[in-house]
Amino acid sequence: MSRAADRLKHLIGHLDRPPAAIRASPTAAQAYAPARPLNLRYSLDNNLLTPEQRLFYEENGFLLIKNLVSHEDIERFRQEFERICRREVQVPGLVVMRDVAIAKSEFIPDQRAVSKLQDFQEDPELFRFCTLPQILEYVQCFTGPNIMAMHTMLINKPPDTGKKTSRHPMHQDLHYFPFRPAHRIVCAWTAMETVNRQNGCLVVLPGTHTGTLKEHDYPEWEGGVNKMYHGVRDYNPDHPRVHLEMEKGDTVFFHPLLIHGSGTNQTQGFRKAISCHYAAADCYYIDVKGTTQENIDQEVKEIALKRYNLDGVSFQDTWAFRGRLVQGDRISM
Repeated sequence: MSRAADRLKHLIGHLDRPPAAIRASPTAAQAYAPARPLNLRYSLDNNLLTPEQRLFYEENGFLLIKNLVSHEDIERFRQEFERICRREVQVPGLVVMRDVAIAKSEFIPDQRAVSKLQDFQEDPELFRFCTLPQILEYVQCFTGPNIMAMHTMLINKPPDTGKKTSRHPMHQDLHYFPFRPAHRIVCAWTAMETVNRQNGCLVVLPGTHTGTLKEHDYPEWEGGVNKMYHGVRDYNPDHPRVHLEMEKGDTVFFHPLLIHGSGTNQTQGFRKAISCHYAAADCYYIDVKGTTQENIDQEVKEIALKRYNLDGVSFQDTWAFRGRLVQGDRISM
């Protein structure tokens, strides 16, 4: 066989192979083309969250990060809480709350009498939680780089007295906020000890963050309801629930429209957690008149008048006073 015939046979054999066996090498452009970016509404792409984490938050409205806050930091927050309870430090603007069942008993000036500290933005030690770099690193995945700390709490859920007052009704945090857009607001909630179903962990309804803000009011509970503990009036009780059992230092980030609450503390100890709601510094205030938030607007004004003798203060003003810039530039908040 001549060399030419030999070459022709080789070419015919190559062309006769099934198509699947013939693979083209990628061009340089194809070989180095970046993956197509995810087009997601509820988080931003800053190379911290994995695509799987972003998709989980997009679908569920919460994201749990294990062991994010050190035990050393948590112990410092606990010690400051106890100092406040013993009245060793006075914090301007701090709201000290007590469970309705405990408030009726003789007052004891220690942590057993206090169920929640709210608005601790003027306490340097507790507010340090809101500025922890590892917290803000995740927060900016939802708010962007310019971040306001808007609402601070340290929750000291007491053992239930039998009246079930230690539970928190199912609610959406956006009910309390006269600023938008909702998808640029996020809560960071850190367990200060083991949190489980026995001591009243958070309960969330995954996916409800994609809905709208529902009407809230005080639930009609026989044992009474703590002040400002509004609950959703209408939600599907058969919606799947997730109980967020967490260890000390674990942090969950969640959307302000996510319906959530917590059960009773059925243990003999107190269950502590510390949290902050953050908003993008370019969020904007809205007028809630004529909306489902009108009742909380009125209640906040009444409290401002009774506690601080402040008349004519708007709902929006009460939030502007409390907001603190923690990263970047303060734009419109």
